[in-house]
Amino acid sequence: MVTGDYVDGSDHDADSGRVDAMTTHPALASDALALLRDLTGRADAAFHPGQLEAIEALVADRRRALVVQRTGWGKSAVYFIAALLRRRTGSGPALVVSPLLALMRDQVAAAERAGVRAAAINSANVTAWREVAAQLDADEIDVLFVSPERLVNPRFRAEQLPRLVATCGLLVIDEAHCISDWGHDFRPDYRRIRDLIAELPDGVPVLATTATANARVVADVAEQMAAGGHDVFTLRGALARDSLRLGVLDVGTPTRRLAWLAQHLDDLPGSGIVYCLTVAAAEDAAALLDRAGHRVLPYTGRTDAAERVAAEDALKRNEVKALVATSALGMGFDKPDLGFVVHLGAPSSPVSYYQQVGRAGRATPNADVLLLPGVEDREIWHYFATHAMPTQAKADAVLGALAASGGPLSLAALEARVDLRRSPLELLLKVLAVEGAVESVQGGWIATGAPWVYDAERYARIAQAREAEQAAMLAYERLDQAPDAAGCRMAFLTAALDDPHSAPCGRCDVCAGPWYPTAIAVASLEGAQTTLDRVGVPLPARTLWPTGLDRLGVLADGEPVRGKIATSEQVEQGRVIARLTDLGWGGTLRTLFAPDADGRAVDTELPAELGRAAIRVLAGWGWNRRPVAVAWVPSQSRPRLGASLATGLASAGRLELLGPLELSPDAAAGSAANSAYRVRDLWGRFRVGTAMAERLATLDGPVLLVDDRVDSRWTITIAGRLLRRAGADAVLPFALASVG
Repeated sequence: MVTGDYVDGSDHDADSGRVDAMTTHPALASDALALLRDLTGRADAAFHPGQLEAIEALVADRRRALVVQRTGWGKSAVYFIAALLRRRTGSGPALVVSPLLALMRDQVAAAERAGVRAAAINSANVTAWREVAAQLDADEIDVLFVSPERLVNPRFRAEQLPRLVATCGLLVIDEAHCISDWGHDFRPDYRRIRDLIAELPDGVPVLATTATANARVVADVAEQMAAGGHDVFTLRGALARDSLRLGVLDVGTPTRRLAWLAQHLDDLPGSGIVYCLTVAAAEDAAALLDRAGHRVLPYTGRTDAAERVAAEDALKRNEVKALVATSALGMGFDKPDLGFVVHLGAPSSPVSYYQQVGRAGRATPNADVLLLPGVEDREIWHYFATHAMPTQAKADAVLGALAASGGPLSLAALEARVDLRRSPLELLLKVLAVEGAVESVQGGWIATGAPWVYDAERYARIAQAREAEQAAMLAYERLDQAPDAAGCRMAFLTAALDDPHSAPCGRCDVCAGPWYPTAIAVASLEGAQTTLDRVGVPLPARTLWPTGLDRLGVLADGEPVRGKIATSEQVEQGRVIARLTDLGWGGTLRTLFAPDADGRAVDTELPAELGRAAIRVLAGWGWNRRPVAVAWVPSQSRPRLGASLATGLASAGRLELLGPLELSPDAAAGSAANSAYRVRDLWGRFRVGTAMAERLATLDGPVLLVDDRVDSRWTITIAGRLLRRAGADAVLPFALASVG
C-alpha cells in the first residue's frame, strides 16, 4: 500500500523516548520504529545510535550511504526497514548483494518470520530461480538477495539484471569492504558492483555496509559509490566490542597448541569456533579434538554444502562445542550467543582477525577470544599472498588465447591453451572481466578487444599493504612484550581499522593480565603427540586424462590421448607420509623441502626420522598384494633424496631394487601449472631402460614407485603408466609428502 513519501517532514508525533527527537522526518521515524518492533518482536525495541540516521538518509533523502559499524550493531535492520519504507512509496524490491550463502539463509528466514517477503538467487539454489522470477513478476518480493557471482553470470545478466536495475527501490552492498582491493577479503566479482551502481536510475538510494574497513578501504568504497557525481554519506561508529576478552597465548609447536586446546576447550564459555589457516590443519584439529572426547565438527572448503548447513545448524543449537573451521566460515555466520573464538594460527592481518573474532559475543555480556599463533603462520601467509596476484605473463596468455579462439572458450578449453590451474585461472578471468578485457557469455569466455594494461604499480601497492598488515599482526601478538604498559589488544585492532574511538578495553590480557590457563598436562601432550604422529595419507589415483592434450600434441601410439586412462595403464591408490600443510609431520616436511636463501632446492640424504616414518606407512598400508620391487622417479633438483628414500625402503622391506626410470636426454625441469601442460611436459620425460624392462617382465607382484613429493599426481601417473606398459602387474605410488 502506498502511503506517501517521507521527504518533507510532518507533524506526526514521535515517541521522543524511542526516536531521535532531533529528526527532521518524524513521520518516517515513527513508522520506522514500528517496523523495528515488528521485526524484533519486542514492544520496547529502540534504535541503536546511527540506525535511524542511516534509514532517513536512504528513505527520505535517497542518498548513498556507507555504514561502518561493528558486528551486531544492526546493519541488516537498517536495510530491511529502509526497503519496507521504500516499498510503501511504490518502489520496487531492494536488491541486496551479499557474498555469504550462510547469511542469505539466515536473513531470508529472519525476514519471513517478520513478515518481510525475501528471496535469494545464488549458486546453491539454482532450481528455485524460476520460482523467484515468477515472484518478481508478481511483485511479491520485498528484498532479493543476490550473490556477487550472479553479476557476471550471462543468464542472470540477460534475463534478470536489467529488470532489477530498472525497478530496484534500494541497492544494498553487504560486506562492502570486498569491493576494495585494499579490503581483507577482496573478491573480483564484487568489483562489478561499481558498474551496477552507475546503471541505477536517478533517485535510487544505495547502502554499503561493513564492520571491517580502515580509512583506505572506506575511501576506496566511497569513491566507487560516488559514480555519477553523487555525494556519499558515511556513518562510522565505534568498533570496539565491550563483550570480548582478548588474549594471545604462544605455546610453541602445533602439538602443544592442540594439547592446550584439547585440555581446555570445555573451559571456554558456551559454544564457539576454532579457526585454522588451512584445510588440513582444520581436519587434523577436528579429528584430535573428537578423539579427546569433544563434540566438534570440521567446516572447510572441502566440506560438502549440505554438511556445511548441518554443521552451522548444530552450532546454532549448541549441539556441538565448536566448529573447527577455515575462513570458509566467516562473514555472515549469525549466532548472537557465540561464546568464544580460538585461532590455531593467526590470520594475515588485524582487520581479518577482527572480522573473524567479531562473530563472538554479539548478544552475550562476555565472550572469550584467544589466539594461539603458530611458527608456520608466515609461510602460509606467503603462500596465499603469492597465489592471489595476477601477473603480466599470465594475463597476456589468457587474452592471447581468447583473441585467437574465434569464439567463446570454456575453462577446460582455456586450460589446454594457457598454463594456469583452474582456481587461479578463474580468479584471473574475474579480474580481467571487472576491468573490461574479457566477458563471460554463453559457452564460456571471450576477449572484448578493449585495451588492457597490466597495472604493475597498483599490484605493487597492494603487495606492500599486505606486507604491512602481516607486520601489524605480528606486532599484535607481541603487545604484551612491548616496553610500555599502555598497550591494549582491542585498541590495537580498532586502531588498525582507523577507528577514532579506539581506547583501552580494560579486559584483555594486556590490560588486565592473562585470563586463560597456561598449563598443559602431560596426558594432553601425549594424546596430541600420538594423534599428530600418525602417518600415511592416501593418494588417490588419477583415472582421466585432462582435456586438450590433442591440441598440445600429446599422442600415444600415434593416437590423441583423451578420456579415461586405460585400466591396464593406471596406478593404484598410493600413500604419502603427510601433506605439507598438516599440523603433525607437515612441519618436518616443510623444513626438508624449504629452498635455500637463493631460492634453490636443497638436496640431502633422507633424514633418519623420515625414513622411520616411511617404513611405518608401508607397514600400515593394508595393500592387497605386497610389493616385490622398488623403482623411483629421477629428480633433477633432489636426486640424493629420492635415491636414498627408494634404496632405504628396498633394504628395509627386502624388496628388489630396480633403480630409477631413465631421464630423456633433453629433459628439463618442469614448471607447468595446470594439468594439460603438466602432462605435455612429462609425456616424453621418462623411459624404462632395457634392464628394468627385462626384469619387470619376470616379476610376480606390484612395484613400489617412489618420488620425493607429489603435487599434481601427473608425474607418478605417467611414470607408473610406463612401468605398467613395460610389464608391471601393478604400481603402488609412494612419496614423502603431497602439496595439497
